[in-house]
Amino acid sequence: MTPLKTILFSTTLTAATAAGILFAGNGQASAATTYTVTTGDTLSSISNKFAGNNDLVDSIAKNNSISNINLIYVGEQLTIDADTTASTTTQAAATTTQAPVAQTTTPVATTQTATPVQAATVTPAATTQASTTTTATAATTSSSKEWIAQKESGGSYTATNGQLIGRYQLSASYLNGDYSAANQEKVADQYVTSRYGSWDAAKSFWLSNGWY
Repeated sequence: MTPLKTILFSTTLTAATAAGILFAGNGQASAATTYTVTTGDTLSSISNKFAGNNDLVDSIAKNNSISNINLIYVGEQLTIDADTTASTTTQAAATTTQAPVAQTTTPVATTQTATPVQAATVTPAATTQASTTTTATAATTSSSKEWIAQKESGGSYTATNGQLIGRYQLSASYLNGDYSAANQEKVADQYVTSRYGSWDAAKSFWLSNGWY
């Protein structure tokens, strides 16, 4: 089987991250740290790695302009403010002796509404040419999408690999429990549009990296 979304999204802490984290258990660090999101990460779990609790969720979201704290992407690089980490941990220790309770947050893929494309107004003489161009573009996009589906799963909607599901090997959290063919198609289109802009661009990335 070809490299799947786990390979796509699996990244390790960068050298800067390794140097930035001193003790993940107590949230102590000496400088701002760059952290690369890996499969299964949430802002809650990342906060616990650095501070031992959920106190950093809001500051991480604010520092990295994350509007939805339940949605982060594998491979995304986040800046963790180490000074905030140390300050938050010290303040928590001074104000309470109760052990912090880790909040588990499952990343949920939001449903993105595709922006309707306004049809271009063309003169009668240009109608045939515009129609031909649109048909050719749609055929290319469909071909690229099918090409990726075959590379990822052999075109099977029931293919699985760990938490990667279906025809396009999407994370189970992205599908939000709905593994139907229709939902797989919809979520795959949303994912590719938001990350690459088009299936053709996603195919080009796949050819260069072996995943998308």
